[in-house]
Amino acid sequence: MGKSGINKVVLAYSGGLDTSVILKWLEDEYGCEVVTFTADIGQGEELEPARAKAEKYGVREIYIEDLQEEFVRDFVYPMFRANTVYEGEYLLGTSIARPLIAKRLVEIAAETGADAVSHGATGKGNDQVRFELGAYALAPDIRVIAPWREWDLNSRESLLAYAEAAGIAIEKKQGTKSPYSMDANLLHISYEGGELEDPWFEPRDEMWLRSVAPERAPEAPQYVELGFERGDIVALDGERMNPAQVLTRLNEIGGAHGVGRLDIVENRYVGMKSRGCYETPGGTIMLKAHRAIESITLDREVAHLKDELMPKYATLIYNGYWWSPERQLLQQLIDASQATVNGEVRVKLFKGAVTVVGRKSASDSLFDEAIVTFEDDRGAYNQKDAEGFIRLNALRMRIAGKR
Repeated sequence: MGKSGINKVVLAYSGGLDTSVILKWLEDEYGCEVVTFTADIGQGEELEPARAKAEKYGVREIYIEDLQEEFVRDFVYPMFRANTVYEGEYLLGTSIARPLIAKRLVEIAAETGADAVSHGATGKGNDQVRFELGAYALAPDIRVIAPWREWDLNSRESLLAYAEAAGIAIEKKQGTKSPYSMDANLLHISYEGGELEDPWFEPRDEMWLRSVAPERAPEAPQYVELGFERGDIVALDGERMNPAQVLTRLNEIGGAHGVGRLDIVENRYVGMKSRGCYETPGGTIMLKAHRAIESITLDREVAHLKDELMPKYATLIYNGYWWSPERQLLQQLIDASQATVNGEVRVKLFKGAVTVVGRKSASDSLFDEAIVTFEDDRGAYNQKDAEGFIRLNALRMRIAGKR
């Protein structure tokens, strides 16, 4: 019997320094067997080295899974139906990946008979909250082990010393380690830490990995047509694609034109402010295009209600409440609103900018040219009706003005 009744733990494992140390630490500290889980959600890294490392350290049950399609289909797309933006700018690239990882952690724990799950998130950040709220929502009795809240290895030097003492091989090639704390998936790349901790410091151009600098983007614009069905992009330039293919292609196109760079200071759930830089080229195009197709297919009050609810929805995702009943209730409302969000949007990409230049819907457009025209509308709209409309809406202000 391991420490505190823990015999087996499922670890979210990357094969890097932190999780390699955690793997050994769990075995030493808890006397338990460790199952490793590595998810491919489009981070662009080869995952087989993680398998090789886990095998080298004696792990018997190793899970390496390609979750890119599930990630975009079941998490990214539902989020974008709401036009979700946190604090006015952040497209939640890191936040939206955590509920999927939490889901698979607890599923693998059930499959392998594990008593607990473990992650490498620190005690200062949002990810510990996201992983654990998700785990508890889906498996209420699961145990969660967060080494960064338990051990005294609070620096890279101490981690390296532990690794050396434990015989853990760590690559030490000069010049290969990024100076930033990075997180990548199919939706974005984030950069934090190091020189970015000074919010006055301008990021170095070589930091950005998914996009060219806008000033060095092509001198000619590129046009892209996006086809929507029920609020989701299903085709690019007339070619039907699955969700992961759509986002992959939009990342390539957007990145080539310098689209999607962001530098912000955000409010973490644990209470501190944090400066982060993000690259979300495909997501930036998706958001702009989705709002455009909604502009002609959604009723005004439905659109405005969605905009009112969006900040709450965004905060729930940012804070880790994807699996909460309130987020799921909001999702039902959002999804219901998308039944008529069908059609095509044309965008122009140029020097970091995404400009909507066309939108149409053959079946669900509410845009009536006969009514809105500045030319002769042939009686489609009686302009005299506006007089009573204005007088009634001005009544309370006229009464107040006479007081």
